[in-house]
Amino acid sequence: MIIAGIVGVVIVLMGIGVYNSLVGKKNQVDNAFASIDVQLKKRHDLIPNLVASVKRYMGHEADVLTKVTQMRTQGGAGQSNEEQVGLENQITRALGGIMVAVENYPELKASDNFQQLQRTLNEVEEQLSAARRSFNASVTDFNDAVEMFPSNLVAGMMRYRRRELFEIPDAERANVDVGALFDT
Repeated sequence: MIIAGIVGVVIVLMGIGVYNSLVGKKNQVDNAFASIDVQLKKRHDLIPNLVASVKRYMGHEADVLTKVTQMRTQGGAGQSNEEQVGLENQITRALGGIMVAVENYPELKASDNFQQLQRTLNEVEEQLSAARRSFNASVTDFNDAVEMFPSNLVAGMMRYRRRELFEIPDAERANVDVGALFDT
């Protein structure tokens, strides 16, 4: 009887430990996604300044600027994490297009205001990249706990499911054509 009681207490304590661990991992994933949100907010705050700075010089690329501005206003409340990730990937591609187009405007590249905006945007993009890496590490840790025995039993009871990693778009995975960079 005493042995059965000890085994029961050990099982309950293990269950509590697994439960607490899963809750902690879920909260860590949520916190990591919130860190991405903070960086995205910084990026969204920079976009109007960037667009205003570039608009004077880039008359025929106005559609790209308009698209970035529209995407910026679409982001935010009422979107799932997956929808927000998709929209941010589109904004990343559009901002990349603007930066490539800037190469055709030497007077814009020489502008102190634009250079400062570009440095700030690069800094935010680096911080965003670090936040994404942290998020993916948290999601991987959470997913491992959701899938591995015995925590998968408790995760199933809590209705915890695998989370999706923050992945870069296929276009950004392509190899860089270094030769083309030297042709300009």
